[in-house]
Amino acid sequence: MMPSAGASPARIARRFLAAVLAPTLLMSLAGCSDAPGKGADDGPVASPLFYEIASSDGTVEGWLLGTIHALPAGTRWQTPAISDAIGDADLLVVEVRLGDPAKHRTVIADLATTPGLPPLPQRLPPDLRPQLAALAERGNMGGGDFTDQETWVMAISLAGIDAPGDWANGVDRALIADFTGRPIRELEGLRGQLSIFDRLPEAAQRTMLAAVVQDSGDTQRDPLRLQRAWLAGDAAAIEQSTREGFLVDPVLREALLVGRNRRWVSALAPLLSDAPRPLIAVGAAHLVGPDGLVVMLGAQGYSVRPIP
Repeated sequence: MMPSAGASPARIARRFLAAVLAPTLLMSLAGCSDAPGKGADDGPVASPLFYEIASSDGTVEGWLLGTIHALPAGTRWQTPAISDAIGDADLLVVEVRLGDPAKHRTVIADLATTPGLPPLPQRLPPDLRPQLAALAERGNMGGGDFTDQETWVMAISLAGIDAPGDWANGVDRALIADFTGRPIRELEGLRGQLSIFDRLPEAAQRTMLAAVVQDSGDTQRDPLRLQRAWLAGDAAAIEQSTREGFLVDPVLREALLVGRNRRWVSALAPLLSDAPRPLIAVGAAHLVGPDGLVVMLGAQGYSVRPIP
């Protein structure tokens, strides 16, 4: 999160890191502290999107899990099938391997700042500026003009303000802990992921900022909408969320969702054809719809079967 009066540097870094690991959706905001949170096993019971990936002869080559990066404490998301896959997989594949906050801060400093930008309100249409002020106030970001913070950084930071759940309970972070001692591979890495946002044209960054601010009213009225969809494994609702907000814009949709999925499939296909069997864990938004990993892997000749 961006600096604001009264916010400690550690809190700023922690909340900002949580926000910038977002792939494309508010539901996918990711945390980045040292260890997964602990909680009593008394939270909601989840049925996440989870798939078995098999070759044409029926041999199981790996598994695909749609993650969410903030959950209520105690959420029970490890179904028996997911637990079996965690035990059977030879390696874990994630978007970004969380850890080493100092290194992450260095990456952010390299990519996120440009001196002399217009004050943040001037990067929005005038009719959205009051809504921006209200959103910034809710996030303790009021009073700054953020003239050294790039527009994509501010869009993602603002997107995290009303997001529900606790970053400490993110699925990806728990999986990384479960795979201690086994190989973990990154599809993008932090620098690679943030560079996708950093390379966006300024006009597209402002479109993203405007959509985040405009949608903040809906998010505040029903902040649990996407979390409910993830808990229920509701692929239709998750897919619908990928057709709203800034993902309506074709430039943003290609850069932040579809293009990334294509690159991931190109990286995953040779990995799946190898002997070690991966558990692939990425934001649930990347699995669904005609542009999602399930369909794309199917086009590569794999059978991708949902596992309840």
